[in-house]
Amino acid sequence: MDIHIAHSPDSDDAFMFYALAKDKLPTGKFRFQHTLQDIETLNRKALDGVYEITAISFHAYPYLEDKYMLLPSGASMGDRYGPMVVAREPMRQDDLRGKRIAVPGTMTSAYLAMKLFQPDFQEVVVPFDQIMDAVKRKEVDAGLLIHEGQLTYAAEGLSLVVDFGEWWFQNTGLPLPLGGNVIRRDLGAEDIREVSRLLKASIQYSLDHRGEALQYALQFARDLDPATADRFVGMYVNERTLDYGEEGRRAVQLFLDKAFEAGVIPKAVKAEFAD
Repeated sequence: MDIHIAHSPDSDDAFMFYALAKDKLPTGKFRFQHTLQDIETLNRKALDGVYEITAISFHAYPYLEDKYMLLPSGASMGDRYGPMVVAREPMRQDDLRGKRIAVPGTMTSAYLAMKLFQPDFQEVVVPFDQIMDAVKRKEVDAGLLIHEGQLTYAAEGLSLVVDFGEWWFQNTGLPLPLGGNVIRRDLGAEDIREVSRLLKASIQYSLDHRGEALQYALQFARDLDPATADRFVGMYVNERTLDYGEEGRRAVQLFLDKAFEAGVIPKAVKAEFAD
């Protein structure tokens, strides 16, 4: 039985799925086919239920919860770090009001955090890996960074305006939910349970065999040096990735609740996990 797994072409996702991509685990009747696309594209395709398993932004979950449920492992959470807004020159947080800000997509969790923080700004959708260049070329006033840009912006000569992981923690005491893996409901309870077990085993394998998994992930690290790539992977693949835990699940629900209260998503929704 073919299972299509879609995830972003990033070192942390590659690290997470290493064991399945390289046949390090017995998978029984399942054959896993991997598709790599940027997270905004994955969010949009999930609306149509294209893949059996896909990474999504938590911001997208309310729009696809009729087709998918969250897997209990595979989350990316920012523990006092996360997406950030940067500018060419030092800028106060209040100065973001009304500014032209490059964003990596309007269904990303980074965009949702931005709307919760400062709803009054002009969004300019730019591919995530081109946002720093757009800021430097003065095409926008500031840029909303995801992925490894969070570690490299200073080397590009840019200034931090706000780190949403820290902002969220100061306001809630919780990690900032960014992305998770979802599984299509029509697979049925038995297959969902077994696929979920295999995905968790893949994450555990990489954590247990960090060196070889990191070596594989480096090809997706977009020119990061090994030490920086290791740091980035450690930020987003850790014990919370193995299991959300009570705190992680509470953070996801609060993120969705605040999104509804702020009018960013159209309906209240309960995060449902495939336990």
